[in-house]
Amino acid sequence: MSQSIRVVLVDDDPLVRAGLGMILGGAPDIEVVGEAADGVEAVTVVAAAQPDVVLMDLRMPGRDGLEATRQVVAAQASSARLSPTRVIVLTTFDTDDMVVGALRAGASGFLLKDTPPPRIVAAIRSVAAGEPILSPTVTAQLIASVTSGGSDRSVAARSALDSLTERERDVAVAIGRGWSNAEIAAELYLGIPTVKTHVSRLLTKLGAENRVQIALIVHDAGRG
Repeated sequence: MSQSIRVVLVDDDPLVRAGLGMILGGAPDIEVVGEAADGVEAVTVVAAAQPDVVLMDLRMPGRDGLEATRQVVAAQASSARLSPTRVIVLTTFDTDDMVVGALRAGASGFLLKDTPPPRIVAAIRSVAAGEPILSPTVTAQLIASVTSGGSDRSVAARSALDSLTERERDVAVAIGRGWSNAEIAAELYLGIPTVKTHVSRLLTKLGAENRVQIALIVHDAGRG
C-alpha cells in the first residue's frame, strides 16, 4: 500500500494500548491515529479518525467490543468510503466466547493478546489489504467451541449451501478449513483468478461480509 495504514487501538488497559503503540510504531507503513478505552469511545474515535484497521478488545466496561464492532461495521456499510474500516478483535481465546459473535458482526479476524509483535504487524497489513485473518487450526477450534446448538441457524446454513453450485460449495468448504486462495486453487485444480471469482460470488450469495463469515456458515451447516 502506498499510504500508511491508519490504525485505532481500543483497549481499557492503557498499558496494553501503550504496548501496541510501541509495536506498531516500529512499522514504517503503519500509523496509530487514535485510541479508545471502551466501546462508546471507540465508535466516536473511529468515526472521527476513519482508520483502515481497528484493534478491538472485547471485554471492556460499559459498551463491550462486540457491540462496538457491530456499530463500526454497520457504519461502514452505509459509508461512501472506498476502503472500509476493518476490525480485528483482541482476545485471550481460552476464556472469551464473545469472539464468534464479533466475527458474525463483521470483524475481519482475531488476534490473541500474546501474539508475537511481527505477527501483529503482518495481520494488520493483511486485513488492511482485504485478507481476513484465518488460521486453519485456531479458527476451526474457535468455531467448534462456540457454535454448538442453534438448530435454526444450522438449517439456514445448510439451505444457503444448497443454493450454491457444486464448485462453489467446494470453495466454501475449503474456506471453512482456513485455506488460502492459492491452496484452494491447488487442491481444486483451478486458477487463482477463478478462485477469487468464486469467493466474490460466495460473498454475494451467502450475504457474507468476509471469508470468516463464509467459514462460520460452513461450520453451522456441519460441513467444516
